[in-house]
Amino acid sequence: MPNLSRMLEDARRISWSNLGKRITFFLPGMFFQNGQSGKFPALSITGSRCDLMCDHCQGKLLESMIPVLGPEALVETCLALEQQGNCGVLISGGCNRDGCLPWEPFLPAIRAVKEKTRLFLSVHAGFISEKDATGLKQAGVDQAMVDVIGDDETLQRICHVPFGVERIEEGLKALQMAGLPIVPHIVCGIDFGRMRGEQKALDIVARFKVEQVVILSLMGIPGTPVQRATPPRAEDVAELIAITRLRMPRTPISLGCARPRGNDRLDVLAVDAGVNRMALPADEAIERAQAYGLDIRYRRTCCSVPSDRAG
Repeated sequence: MPNLSRMLEDARRISWSNLGKRITFFLPGMFFQNGQSGKFPALSITGSRCDLMCDHCQGKLLESMIPVLGPEALVETCLALEQQGNCGVLISGGCNRDGCLPWEPFLPAIRAVKEKTRLFLSVHAGFISEKDATGLKQAGVDQAMVDVIGDDETLQRICHVPFGVERIEEGLKALQMAGLPIVPHIVCGIDFGRMRGEQKALDIVARFKVEQVVILSLMGIPGTPVQRATPPRAEDVAELIAITRLRMPRTPISLGCARPRGNDRLDVLAVDAGVNRMALPADEAIERAQAYGLDIRYRRTCCSVPSDRAG
């Protein structure tokens, strides 16, 4: 890729010019690193149950989350987590066959959590409806994360849904109309490691007002159909980061936690691309940031959380 170095340099220059010569490294709540744990755990309102069973997850990610199988359990768990020193939670869960999470029964509980705690509340929105988007906003949710796939066939085959990417666009529009801050996530290589539709996903994201963009890379989660898939090259993911910066020059970009562990080259190239935030950085990425003279900050939360609300 002969032009990659130039692309990364241009992206880095634009990032530093518009967002400052700094980077924040994050330790999410479900991870341990260097003897520390994050302060932002993930909760699942469906336990390990998911009707879609997407090829890249199959409910395995839900198994690592704290199950809260009812509104009362959500409130009690959040109260306990705040007492333990956590500064926020990610509320997630599995989808029904239509791609929706069961938000409505939990809305009063979410409101109670906001009234009784100072926790920052993020949600994995799913293929969200206008009604649920409004309900989450009124309940006090601080932020909605949305997985964005840019190719109809990939979405239908990988996520086992009968609809196309227009549903994702409708959800983004619903969240924007509700006034709920949006953090889109683009998974590079979600089609068994093939880069297919990622730039179209970026086209969709660029049409909305978003808080930041999180770039991810396919993880071969054991027990899933993609377990043995070869993830996309570090250079391809870095190229998408650079393209995102050129398309959205003033929007913070994160390299998220959902990516293969031990890919030091990807982490370093992301720093070369001027990424503003990174979860679970490799030592080499920290060293590259130091070599650039960046102002380095550390937070023990999900990388989607605004720095002024992070622990």
